[in-house]
Amino acid sequence: MEPDIATTLHPPGTLVDRYGRHVTYLRLSITDRCDFRCTYCMAEEMTFLPRSEVMSLEEALKVAKTFVGLGVSKLRLTGGEPLVRKNVMWLIERLGALPGLDNLVMTTNGSQLETHASALKSAGVKRLNISLDSLNRERFRKITRIGDLDKVLRGIAAATASGFRRTKLNTVMMRGVNDDEFIDLVRFAVDNGLDISFIEEMPLGDIQGRSQTHVSSEETRSRLGEHFSIVPSSENSGGPARYWRVADSETRVGFISPHSHNFCDSCNRVRVTAEGELYPCLGQNDALNLLPMLRSTQDDTALRQAIIDSMGIKPFGHEFAEQMQNPKVVRFMSMTGG
Repeated sequence: MEPDIATTLHPPGTLVDRYGRHVTYLRLSITDRCDFRCTYCMAEEMTFLPRSEVMSLEEALKVAKTFVGLGVSKLRLTGGEPLVRKNVMWLIERLGALPGLDNLVMTTNGSQLETHASALKSAGVKRLNISLDSLNRERFRKITRIGDLDKVLRGIAAATASGFRRTKLNTVMMRGVNDDEFIDLVRFAVDNGLDISFIEEMPLGDIQGRSQTHVSSEETRSRLGEHFSIVPSSENSGGPARYWRVADSETRVGFISPHSHNFCDSCNRVRVTAEGELYPCLGQNDALNLLPMLRSTQDDTALRQAIIDSMGIKPFGHEFAEQMQNPKVVRFMSMTGG
């Protein structure tokens, strides 16, 4: 049941939705393109957006500046794969220098980190999330369709060598696909001074069979408990993960559980896609197109007001559990931004 709608007036300089939740976290996609074709993220044969329909780097910077001016302090760059975007470092260097942006982070598949890790660190990126669903080369290639595991592992090593700490692996849990590797993935994280989050698969895009491959966070946590001493942690990275700590190590194990432990009541984030669509909720179809405002005037007033007004369409939550058999969000994860 939804709570009563908050009657608090919109405080200056902040984004507050109808339910009194403060939005302080923006996930900004800068491309729908990727050099992988992960089975849970996109179709094998994808039709990507025409270049003219994708925000320019200057437009993405304007969106970021406007959100930061409204109180957003954490920004995550996503894609597709953000590091395949041409001249991406131009944008990242400017984002890293934005006053008021305390936490610039990135989600990446790791394929380009061997080349870019040092520059990302110098530009002000604070932390990296790296998708890693398998340590088996053949299986990794099957999940990503075209990915090279060794290249990703070199990228992880390059991130560590460049000074990144608390780098987090993201593993999507898929029964019969990679659920026999969860123990090995945690050992890899511990051995390499990394964190890891296990993510329940989300019903986004026209991908069949998810109800058969779903693995709950409770099942994985119970299985890990047979091999590691893991204790609950009150730590928070500013996102949806709930963390446990592996005893006698620095490694945190997170669980992102949109099905089994809906985290909507504390949601603090919105997404902007590479084509400038603002989605207040990942699991709903309601969106606001910012691109016309970005291209019609140099004045940011209309853009700023539109972002404030978008808080009125942010729903209390999604219904991922109900959508496993019949997803109502037909866009692929790569189109929304990781």
